[in-house]
Amino acid sequence: MSDHSEDSKSTSYLRWGGSLLAIVLLVYLFSRQGWGEIFGAIRQIPVWHIILAFVLTIISRLAVAGRWHALLAVTEIDVTWWKTLQLTFAGLFASNFLPTTVGGDVVRLAGAVQMKLDSAISTASLVVDRLVGLFGMALAVPLGAGPLWAWLITAQGWRDAFLTSSILPLGIKKIAGRMRDLFSRLWKSFSLWKDHPTSLLVSLGMTGLHMLCLYLSIALMLNSIGDPMPVWLIGGLWSFVYLVTLLPISINGYGVQEISLTLIFTNVGGISMKSGLTIALLIRTLQMVASLPGAAFVPAIIVGLRQDNGKNV
Repeated sequence: MSDHSEDSKSTSYLRWGGSLLAIVLLVYLFSRQGWGEIFGAIRQIPVWHIILAFVLTIISRLAVAGRWHALLAVTEIDVTWWKTLQLTFAGLFASNFLPTTVGGDVVRLAGAVQMKLDSAISTASLVVDRLVGLFGMALAVPLGAGPLWAWLITAQGWRDAFLTSSILPLGIKKIAGRMRDLFSRLWKSFSLWKDHPTSLLVSLGMTGLHMLCLYLSIALMLNSIGDPMPVWLIGGLWSFVYLVTLLPISINGYGVQEISLTLIFTNVGGISMKSGLTIALLIRTLQMVASLPGAAFVPAIIVGLRQDNGKNV
C-alpha cells in the first residue's frame, strides 16, 4: 500500500513537473513570436471556418464515442448509444478541466459501474478502446516518417527535437513500467473481442473518422491563415505529435502537445512558427470547448466515485 502511494505521488510530481516545464517552454515560444502576431493570425480566419472546424471537432468526439460503443456492443451488457455518449463526454470533460484529480478513463469507468455495467468488462473495453485509437494513429505514421527523418538528420533538426523532448528523460522509468503494464493488460483485454472482428473493424473505422475530422479542421485553419499543408502530411505529422503526448510526462499533454505540434509542423511541414503556434492554440481550445457538454454528467459520477472510495477506506 505504501509503495503504491509513493508511486502515485512520484507520478503526480512527474506530471506536474513535466507540465510546468512544457508550459514554460511554450510561453517562451509564444513570447518570441509575439502574441500580437498570433492573435492577428486568428483574426484572419473567417468566422464560418471556425464554426466548421468546431463542427468537425464535435463529429470527431462523436466518433470517439462510437469507437467505444462498438466495443461495448459485443458484450452481454445492454448499453444504449446515449449512455455511451454521456460517459464519453464526461470523460473528455474530466480530462480537459479536471486533470489534477480525476482522469477521463477513471470517470468513464466509474460512470459505467454506476450504470450497473460489469467493472471487469468495462475496464477491458477501455483498454481496447485506447489500443484501437493508438493503432489507428500508428497507421498514419508512414505518411510523416520520411519528412520527419529528413528533418531529424540535420543539425537544426536534432536541436529542435531536443527542445521538443527535453522533458522526456523525466519519464523514462515510468514509460518502461507503463509499457510492461500495457502488454500485460493487452492479452487479457483482447480475449473478449478476438472472436468479434467486425466490432474491432467498426471501432477502427470510428477512429478513422475521428482522425479525418481532426486533420480536415487543421487543414481548414491553415488554409485560412495562408499557410496550407496537404491533409496526408498533416495526418502523418500529427501521428508523431499524438505519440509524444501519450508519454506520462504531463497532465493531459498540456504544453507537450502544443510544443511538439509547433516544432514538428514548423520544421517538417514547412509552415511558419506563427502558424504552428496559432494552430496549437486553436486545436486545444476547440477540443476543450467541444468537451463542455460532459459537464452535465460529471458531477453525479464524481460524487458516486467519492462515495465508493469512502466505503472502501
